[in-house]
Amino acid sequence: MIVSTLHASILLVGCFIVLVAMRVPVAFALGVATIPVVLLDLRLTPFLIMDRMFQSYNSFILLAVPFFLLAANLMNSGKTTDRLIELARVLTGWMPGGLGQVNVAVSMLFAGISGSSTADAAGCGRILIPAMTRQGYDPRFAVAITACSSVMGVIIPPSILMVVWGGVMSISVGALFLAGAIPGFLIAAALMATVYGYAKVYDYPIAIRPTWAEFWHALKGAGLALLTPVFVIGGIVGGIVTPTESAIIAAFYSFILGFFVYRTISPKELVEVLYDTGRFASISLFAIGTASVFGWMLSFYNVPRLIVDTLTAYQFGVFGTSLVIAALFLLFGLFIDAIPTIIILGTVLYPVASAAGIHPIVFAIIGIVSLAFGLVTPPYGLCLLISAAIGRLNVVHVLRDVIIILIPMLLILLLLILVPEIVLWLPRLLMPKSVL
Repeated sequence: MIVSTLHASILLVGCFIVLVAMRVPVAFALGVATIPVVLLDLRLTPFLIMDRMFQSYNSFILLAVPFFLLAANLMNSGKTTDRLIELARVLTGWMPGGLGQVNVAVSMLFAGISGSSTADAAGCGRILIPAMTRQGYDPRFAVAITACSSVMGVIIPPSILMVVWGGVMSISVGALFLAGAIPGFLIAAALMATVYGYAKVYDYPIAIRPTWAEFWHALKGAGLALLTPVFVIGGIVGGIVTPTESAIIAAFYSFILGFFVYRTISPKELVEVLYDTGRFASISLFAIGTASVFGWMLSFYNVPRLIVDTLTAYQFGVFGTSLVIAALFLLFGLFIDAIPTIIILGTVLYPVASAAGIHPIVFAIIGIVSLAFGLVTPPYGLCLLISAAIGRLNVVHVLRDVIIILIPMLLILLLLILVPEIVLWLPRLLMPKSVL
């Protein structure tokens, strides 16, 4: 039989929702949801589906994903996080909010090295959440600010999500890296202002202003680690290396630092790091494969075209369409991991954004920033779950503070929608050919 667009949509989306509600992992749910349609429609075969999945992996740029994950894990295992925390302490620890400001600053520094928000939440949270609690900070605030600040890991370059987005949408990864820099710093500023407000209301302690000697000592300790984004971003923007090659360089450099320079990684720990990286990378790449099949089947039944026609018929304009896109990414981010969402929702909304006159890079940043917020919003909220586990708190008890901290971050997203030139300024300055 030939399955209609309506029936195919109901089967695909309905099966997926049921499977997710049954706590089936999203990557598996996306794959299993396609089976009923394949069995019913004579035009589809298991071999065709497997071929589509294989084609999703046949992308050189996606090789960057496991290598960026490896670099982040090596940095965490090699105690590089500790050195970044010390640098953040001397830079911001003397401000109102003390360790809260340090939490934001170290997340910003770590984001420029790892490209992973979950690595940030785990690495920084294990040190800062207990430290903040011991100094009299509300544990709920400590968990909330750790989770919310970690989202910068996928906004400030280098970013794993930007690598995936660039590979799927055929957009310059270097331009995306540059486009994410200013939004990331704006979010950091909003978070630091929020911490300042908390410090004034709850009278949180302030550290003694550090001496120049302490500053130089911390800078020398973290200086080599801070060269990582210079190699990665500078190499891509300068046209010296590809994103995949830059990820390999980042992983190799992290290994050299941890194994030979700092000597904080033992052979046994290296084996554990490689195992964890392989495990997380396989999960991410499997999700890319199943999401690609799911997205291809939606396209096969012309679902994206129907969505485009529906949205364009309302003539929302650039601002209205951008708000709709952000809202959809925020909604999907509540339930689904960012990578599958990029492949499914991103590819569907790309024509909508183009029809409305939204620049592809602006569309990408709106989507990535919106999805980043999904890392701290239940039920998915992976960074929130990690931070709450470290703080030994129930996620429900932290939600009030998470919402308060998220409000200024959402205002930054609104600012990016209102003033897209904020996103495009750096790419136009340094990579003008990629922003035509």
